[in-house]
Amino acid sequence: MSDTVKAGPSQRLMSLDVFRGMTIAGMMLVNNAGDWRYIYTPLEHAEWHGWTYTDTVFPFFLWIVGVAMTLSFAKRVERGDDKRRLALHVVKRFAIIFGIGLLLNGFPYYHLDRIRIPGVLQRIAVCYLIAGLIFLYTSVRGQIICLVACLVSYWMLMTLAPVPGVGPGHLDPENNFGAYVDRMLMTGHLWSASKTWDPEGAVSTLPAIGTALFGILAGHILRLRREPAERGVWLLISGNLLIFSALYLTTWMPINKKIWTPTFAMFMAGMASVVFAICYWFVDVKGWKRWTRPLAIYGMNAIAVYILAGLVARLSSLIRPGGAPLQKIVYDAVFAPLPDPYFASMMYGVTFSFTMFLAALFMYKRGWFLRF
Repeated sequence: MSDTVKAGPSQRLMSLDVFRGMTIAGMMLVNNAGDWRYIYTPLEHAEWHGWTYTDTVFPFFLWIVGVAMTLSFAKRVERGDDKRRLALHVVKRFAIIFGIGLLLNGFPYYHLDRIRIPGVLQRIAVCYLIAGLIFLYTSVRGQIICLVACLVSYWMLMTLAPVPGVGPGHLDPENNFGAYVDRMLMTGHLWSASKTWDPEGAVSTLPAIGTALFGILAGHILRLRREPAERGVWLLISGNLLIFSALYLTTWMPINKKIWTPTFAMFMAGMASVVFAICYWFVDVKGWKRWTRPLAIYGMNAIAVYILAGLVARLSSLIRPGGAPLQKIVYDAVFAPLPDPYFASMMYGVTFSFTMFLAALFMYKRGWFLRF
């Protein structure tokens, strides 16, 4: 690496924990509506092309994975730690996170003939593995080349590779090249809501790796030999450049989370960079830390909270005292009486998110942090 990215903040960036906490809290909110018939539009995924607030959550988390990777691994590489041992650590963490994702997908019955293979944790694991190895064995220039290769190769596959009986270049749910590959590789093990394609499918993982690589490059900006305020400005500038570039390129490739288009990867990396730059300015540059402490606590155990939330949500739908799911009993008793069903459904999600914060606070006070 060039000496322009060798130095930077040595202390833990509280702003990164805060941003991660904001992201995981948002994930809890959008994943746990009280009644899925009544959801405010920003709390739903875009139907296909386009984006909503909900569509920012997953790419923000992957971007954060990339930033944290740079801040963690760069110091170890510079002090001469064995890259092979670091690579083995990356592989081990990949295997654990991927395995936990499969366990959550099957919980509690584990029908192996139809268990969903892709998933959120599985995609995080794959992106962490590939981006981590790229980081360890390439320079900044090499990381940029790999990023461009991920986005361009996906663009070419989705626009030029023919789908049997359909042809190339289709971007609708059933006929795009990514859906064809998912059916070819994992028929019977895809997202149950579609069964014929998966939002965390194989081909769309390419630009998702790009999202993590964008985070790695943002991490290099944070390590520049510059004043903290200047690093924040560079994050803001680079983020806006990515946003405007993505919007310009939508003429040829729409922003779409479900197939994770390159424009989506660029747009969301730009948004993450801008939001984090603002967070970094207030928390780590200006020192406004007291009011953000709850979010930082949430963010310090993000994977643990995600796993716990998945188990709680699944159990609350399976436990049926009196015949009705526990989740519905609680919702009908506490939230459904509210006059606006959309507000009631959202408040269930807010309460769920706050409950998960209490779990994170409990773990924080006891020094319990999920490490792999």
